[in-house]
Amino acid sequence: MPEIKKILVANRGEIALRILRTAREMNLETVAIFSEADRKAPHVRYAGEAVCVGPAPSSESYLNIDKILEVCHQLKVDAIHPGYGFLSENAIFARRVREAGLIFIGPSPESIEVMGSKLAAKQAAGSYNIPMVPGTASAIEDREEAKRVSSEIGYPVLIKASAGGGGKGMRVVENEAEFDEQMDRAVSEALSSFGDGAVFIEKYITSPKHIEIQVLGDQHGNIIHLFERECSIQRRHQKVIEEAPSISITPAIREEMGRCAVDVARSCGYYGAGTVEFIMDENKNFYFLEMNTRLQVEHPVTELITGIDLVKQMIFIAEGKALTISQEDLQIKGHSIEVRVYAEDPANNFLPDVGTLATYVRPQGNGVRVDDGFEQGMEIPIYYDPMLSKLITYGQNREEAIEKMIRAIDEYHISGVQTTLSFCRFVMNHPVFQSGSFDTNFVNLHFSPELLNPSQSQDSKQLAALLSAYLVQNKKPEPSIQDSSKPVSKSRWKTQRLG
Repeated sequence: MPEIKKILVANRGEIALRILRTAREMNLETVAIFSEADRKAPHVRYAGEAVCVGPAPSSESYLNIDKILEVCHQLKVDAIHPGYGFLSENAIFARRVREAGLIFIGPSPESIEVMGSKLAAKQAAGSYNIPMVPGTASAIEDREEAKRVSSEIGYPVLIKASAGGGGKGMRVVENEAEFDEQMDRAVSEALSSFGDGAVFIEKYITSPKHIEIQVLGDQHGNIIHLFERECSIQRRHQKVIEEAPSISITPAIREEMGRCAVDVARSCGYYGAGTVEFIMDENKNFYFLEMNTRLQVEHPVTELITGIDLVKQMIFIAEGKALTISQEDLQIKGHSIEVRVYAEDPANNFLPDVGTLATYVRPQGNGVRVDDGFEQGMEIPIYYDPMLSKLITYGQNREEAIEKMIRAIDEYHISGVQTTLSFCRFVMNHPVFQSGSFDTNFVNLHFSPELLNPSQSQDSKQLAALLSAYLVQNKKPEPSIQDSSKPVSKSRWKTQRLG
């Protein structure tokens, strides 16, 4: 079996640091790569060695396969961990790594290719009797036939890009009259985003839950699942809050969904860490959505409820070692929630924000974990995803995990850019979230910008007006500002207002 002694992390920011930390615990040598925009990033300092691979644009740095492989040979690297994003689900990269005599810490190129196409993934999983959303089994070639299928399964339907992700190349069609227009838009967006205009049709589930199952497989045919993650709180079809386990599913559904996830992985000869995604309707019927052939952003919540370091397992698997964990060994312990802290303005349609982190103070304490790649004083680059960090809490139960998250959000001080922290706090306190009765439509149904942190200045003005009217009515002189600030603290004003 090959032994890994030196790892290059082909990524940046918080996930690069996450991988580097586990590698250090395993006494492995480490190499970081960075773009010119990330020269001062923490992951660069943390690694044993670091090499600049190009200018800020990812196409000239983090996606530069030739340069990354060149660095590996120069520094005698054994293996590459791609993290997530960038080259993590690029079959060409995985194949180039293998051809260069290096170890790719992830699945085979063949598995990536199969699951990288939603249509190919459906066909592979179909042989294992996995529940599928009603729709077309292949790419649309005949529009009239596609319209017939849509009428048969019933509108609304969803036109989806086969090579798509993140909501791109995806259009909801409410009726046949708008079919052609939405088809044209979906194909155009698929071509521009993925270079592949193939699209297919699925029944549009109007109130879905987004549930995913973490799987681990070794190169000896052993595959296990590590339970589910609830990922239904999304904006623009992108996850922003995840938790494990899900409050929405029963033990029987968990067992059946886990079996299906293992079979999906088996259908493509999968090894490494991967995630099988499902959607679940209001009647708790679930359907296979896709498989992500990499480590997920939200993997920490699974680590916390299982006690398993997924990155460490990925490295062991890449070395050819058999899994030492059986399905019977696994059990859910406690509850974990993750919020993604983005440099986005939730009061302005979650538009990305740029600037300098004038203040950046992380929360601490029992049950709080922060995975990040930034420090106070750093600029937020415009070239990459605007996620600043992942804030994760762990409790004995869901209620405790929520309470810890609210406390942690309140302790997380960031200034210089707008962030999603206020939105995440809003979600934690919302009765629909707390009851578990939410779905992927939460933002559209329950959120509007004015619900975030009502203006304290406006509240103060209203309270001042009431106080002034009271004083005038009782013919008492209005106290000075200095005097009025003494008898009632800011927190007591808040208590009176909420009471």
